Amino acid sequence: MSAPSTEDVVEQAEVDGHEAAQLLERVVDALGGQRRDGQARMAGAVTDAIRTRRHLLVQAGTGTGKSMAYLVPAVAHAVHAERAVVVSTATLALQAQVVDRDLPRLAGALAPVLHREPTWELLKGRANYLCRNKLDGGFPADEAALFDVSAPTAEAGGADGGRLGREVVRLRDWAATTRTGDRDELDPGVSDRAWRQVSVSARECLGAQRCPVAAECFSERVRARARTVDVVVTNHAMTAIDALEGGQLLPEHDVLVVDEAHELADRVTAVATAELSATVLSAASRRLRRSAGIVSEALDDAAVALESALETAPPGRLDRWPGALAAAVVAVRDAARTALSDLKEAADGADKEDVEGRGARHLARAAVQEVFSVAERLAEDAGREGADGHDVAWVTAGSGPAARPPSLHIAPLSVAGLLRERVFTDRTVVATSATLSLGGSFDAVAGAFGLARARSDGAAGGRGGTAWTGVDVGSPFDYAKQGILYVARHLPAPGRAGAGELVLEELAALVEAAGGRTLGLFSSRRAAEEAAAAVRSRTGRTVLCQGDDRLPKLVRAFADDPATSLFGTLSLWQGVDVPGPSCSLVVIDRIPFPRPDDPLMSARARAVDAAGGNGFLTVSAAHAAVRLAQGAGRLVRAAGDRGVVAVLDSRLATARYGGFLRESLPGFWPTTSAEVALEALRRLTSSAG
Repeated sequence: MSAPSTEDVVEQAEVDGHEAAQLLERVVDALGGQRRDGQARMAGAVTDAIRTRRHLLVQAGTGTGKSMAYLVPAVAHAVHAERAVVVSTATLALQAQVVDRDLPRLAGALAPVLHREPTWELLKGRANYLCRNKLDGGFPADEAALFDVSAPTAEAGGADGGRLGREVVRLRDWAATTRTGDRDELDPGVSDRAWRQVSVSARECLGAQRCPVAAECFSERVRARARTVDVVVTNHAMTAIDALEGGQLLPEHDVLVVDEAHELADRVTAVATAELSATVLSAASRRLRRSAGIVSEALDDAAVALESALETAPPGRLDRWPGALAAAVVAVRDAARTALSDLKEAADGADKEDVEGRGARHLARAAVQEVFSVAERLAEDAGREGADGHDVAWVTAGSGPAARPPSLHIAPLSVAGLLRERVFTDRTVVATSATLSLGGSFDAVAGAFGLARARSDGAAGGRGGTAWTGVDVGSPFDYAKQGILYVARHLPAPGRAGAGELVLEELAALVEAAGGRTLGLFSSRRAAEEAAAAVRSRTGRTVLCQGDDRLPKLVRAFADDPATSLFGTLSLWQGVDVPGPSCSLVVIDRIPFPRPDDPLMSARARAVDAAGGNGFLTVSAAHAAVRLAQGAGRLVRAAGDRGVVAVLDSRLATARYGGFLRESLPGFWPTTSAEVALEALRRLTSSAG
């Protein structure tokens, strides 16, 4: 993106900093809120970024009100410039907050001064909506529903089959009354298996040009509305797919706001990651046979060869491919290519009026095309020499009686180039999160986005389309007065054997001093379960553990009873928002480094080392810093919150990288004294009654 001319800037400058401040003040007054310096500063920075077309990385702590800080200038720009703004989030909770709460209130407050009410639309992937064509018989039924759903009985497919039949009948009834076809509006919900009977993936969809009921398509209607509104709200996965497919999903836009931006690179990586297994091949072969009447012995033989090669291949990263596995992947690719040619011939000679047959062949083509695309990518990786390449491939093999069969995976070594070229070009990007500055610098996140690092003189990084500014607007909370960061320096460094007796004794003492009220964040499910059992036996207190029930129910129970504690793993590190006395202690058992045998992380660290950098700090420590900051941030969620974050990993105090990790955390008052932490918790427990 070239530097804007004066005329361009003037054209884009309908909203300046002064007007943005006035608009924000109007919204805050209308909502009965109070001015927050960080929110006002962020709104000004967003306004300036849009006006100058310079990317913005903005760290905004909990309680800043960051959604309004970016929505006010973004909405004003969309209205004035008559160009859509896209807001991308990582979680359903934030997506719902923006669409159901923030935008309606903002629109009502700004309509008088913007001279019309701003409009918005929530855009999801196709699989989230009912497919009219599938409901009308335009596609063959999935193999999971090979019984008469109009008369569901236990005999039709056992207990599960009866339940599935009832769910599908209910979905058909709902389809006759729903205005949106959106799965999230179906209450109570249905199983994934049932939903697949009435929906299609993006790859399976016939497309608006070929679908006989495109005019009634729920997904197409949403997309059409999204092309006419001021603000389109979506998720990181849709943003990633749009980037990978060259801008086919989202409407044209010149401003993209990425909230929860610390998740963006990982979500893009997840979308760009593919899997191949004998199970996938067999499913594609069955679909080819059932839907198109084509028997591919080559595809069946390739599935057998792949299964055999995977059984003997060692699990882990494939720096050097075993010959049998490389040959099997090539065979899969060639067989899938031939099957696609056979499908094309069948389609050319088919009755054009056979709607169901056309839909069936399309499903078969989608399944085989997916196999071909993944196999072609894997074959290219297998044919490279050495460990250098754009992708990382690895073999996974489960253990135990319920383990999945071995499979192949492939993911991009880095998505920085993709993000730079497909996301951070031709639009202004505002990336925000409570955890963007790692070790006191935005450089790590900027690098993950493909943006140039800041210069040593402190100036913002990049030039042209990668020019960016980093701003930390702080938090309204006084972390040093509201919380203590206790690092158990005296404990032994954690090992592979799990928590030792000293760690469990310390944990029990902390929970007892806190009177329960503890959120325990652990590195594994086993560690959480072991710790929960130990605390229960030592203190007699109630400790809920992730897996005991559905997570939302566990979180509600934890919030409702201050004497209760909740222990769990990754989903608790980021997904729990419990202000008040129910959460006075957050315990982190160990620094959340990625596993040493993680194939993608280890490959990325090695690539950084090979380029002359520090792979551990750039990859592993940066990953841990984000997770630590997210976890520690669970403690203070409101102005009145008080408590302790206790890290039972002595390396945070003793290791050379400890300073980098501590600088990434909220500014709690630090101590390594167990007695100081215990006494603070006892005082809080006593005052809470």
